[in-house]
Amino acid sequence: MLSCKELVAHSSDFLDGQLSLRERLSVRAHLAMCRHCRRFIRQMKVTQGVLRALPDAAIPELDALAERLAQQRRQP
Repeated sequence: MLSCKELVAHSSDFLDGQLSLRERLSVRAHLAMCRHCRRFIRQMKVTQGVLRALPDAAIPELDALAERLAQQRRQP
C-alpha cells in the first residue's frame, strides 16, 4: 500500500486520469484506509474546479492591485 507521501506525489496524475491501472488501484486502496488523504484529494478536486473556473485572460485590475500591494510591501 502507498504511504501518504507517495499518494501526495501521485495525486495530480490520479486526478488527471494519468495513472496505470495498478497505480490507480494502489491509490484507491490507500484512500479507502486513510481519511486524511481522502480529505486531501477532495480539497485538490475543489482547487482544480476553482482554477478551471477562472477566466483565461488576465484581468488588468488584478495585475495593478498585485503591483500596488507588492510596492507597499517593499516600503519600510
